[in-house]
Amino acid sequence: WETNCSDDWETKVDAIVEETRGLNMTVISGIPSWVQMYFEKLEHKTGKKIGDIFKNFELFIYGGVNYEPYRSKFENLIGRKVDSIELYPASEGFFAFQDSQRKKGMLLQLNSGIFYEFIKAESFFDENPKRLTIAEVELGVNYVMIISTTAGLWAYNVGDTIQFTSLKPYRVMVSGRIKHYISAFGEHVIAKEVEEAMQVASEKTGARINEFTVAPQVNPVAGELPYHEWFIEFEKAPENLTNFRNILDQSLQQQNSYYFDLIEGNILQPVKITKVPKEGFQAYMKSIGKLGGQNKLPRLSNDRKIADALEAIIKK
Repeated sequence: WETNCSDDWETKVDAIVEETRGLNMTVISGIPSWVQMYFEKLEHKTGKKIGDIFKNFELFIYGGVNYEPYRSKFENLIGRKVDSIELYPASEGFFAFQDSQRKKGMLLQLNSGIFYEFIKAESFFDENPKRLTIAEVELGVNYVMIISTTAGLWAYNVGDTIQFTSLKPYRVMVSGRIKHYISAFGEHVIAKEVEEAMQVASEKTGARINEFTVAPQVNPVAGELPYHEWFIEFEKAPENLTNFRNILDQSLQQQNSYYFDLIEGNILQPVKITKVPKEGFQAYMKSIGKLGGQNKLPRLSNDRKIADALEAIIKK
């Protein structure tokens, strides 16, 4: 009880480490970025891999952010692979869960007191965007999810963007947040695209990532084209950073035709990478009073607010 009531996240995690390191933990659940912090503290405290501390640990349940950018780091911390299940919970309702290890996406809950409507993300900011029912959705389209519930919410914007991966049954994946995107030059880059690019680059180079975020640089030094700047905290940096960068950029071009056209047309130059020191992102989240809990680092931004704060941390 005292641990749960602690306002200081680092103190809380230290207490959780002390309370749990001798227990038989078989299932662990949480937001990947904060469970990672818990695992790192456990490893530092004991000098052991998580799989050696919790020998019967077999299942990780997560939600809130995409697990894939963290997966290789988790497997290194644990010392082996464990099964995982993704959930889509929120304060407003429990929307979906991963019902298959073989099928992509999470099964949307259609009989749980929630009525869903969907607005195409590209038209969301129009004056009167069309709201679609579940019968009208298509595969692979980016939608903003609108809900009405028996708890009293009416046409409420959850803030997430989703894509359908299956229509029989209806399965979804969270593709990002409607307010988190990069479109400084009309490229419309979303979280799903940068996360997939990071996953591809990490798998091909053997890199492991602690955390990352992306921001546009619209005012580069004289003579340079604008670009997307990737701020990355590596657990294990790639041997060839230029190759890693090229894979990132090529993956993004393959996913996003607008971005491809901007690169081909010499409006943008390929991405640039700025390394963030160990625990740099934690320092940033702490500086804005959002370390821990349900707080999540935006995967990408259309301005330089986070980028400028990270640059200040890097220079210290």
